[in-house]
Amino acid sequence: MTLLIVDDEKLIRDLIRKYAVFEGYEVEEADNGMTAVEKCREKRYDLVIMDVMMPELDGFSACREIRKFSEVPMLMLSARGEEYDRIHGFELGIDDYVVKPFSPRELMMRVGAILKRAAAASSAAPEDRLTIAPDLTIDFAARLVSIGGRQLDLSPKEYDLLFYLVRNRGIALTREKLLSEVWGYDFFGDDRTLDTHIKLLRKELGPYAEYITTLRGVGYRFEKK
Repeated sequence: MTLLIVDDEKLIRDLIRKYAVFEGYEVEEADNGMTAVEKCREKRYDLVIMDVMMPELDGFSACREIRKFSEVPMLMLSARGEEYDRIHGFELGIDDYVVKPFSPRELMMRVGAILKRAAAASSAAPEDRLTIAPDLTIDFAARLVSIGGRQLDLSPKEYDLLFYLVRNRGIALTREKLLSEVWGYDFFGDDRTLDTHIKLLRKELGPYAEYITTLRGVGYRFEKK
């Protein structure tokens, strides 16, 4: 598997490369967002690790451009950990958001978890089309969600989370269970990551936002009202 490491700081790239190569990954690098976009157009990578603050083209803008032609899994690095930045990244379709300074070992475990989930999603057997309400339809195989005939524009991880909630509708799901099943890791689960995606999903679901019920102190449940 090949990773693309995008960061304008050579020391950061060298650090990530060292641990990635040790884990058996092939690694390519880019020192700015523009080069990253060009590389992703020319070659298929298994995962992109992208810094936010870079010259020529910042990480968010580069992610936006890449998402126009590729669904490659993406992990964002940033020295900024504010909720606004995390939400912005998830809205663009990233899979995870790691704040600097970070643990290289934890970063590699997050990379492994993302790749594991991506492989499982690509090999999953197709499921039937499901009509939750008269005008809310979910097509698992085609990864489409529509309300009143309008297709929702969800990020890959928002699809994964919604599909898992719907497949387990009526069941109380703990935060730990959702992080483990949707993000693929147990020990690095961040409630803020999950809650941010729930917030984004509710916004997209509009009149059906209340179908995702908050279970205080536990997690969430998807249920038809």
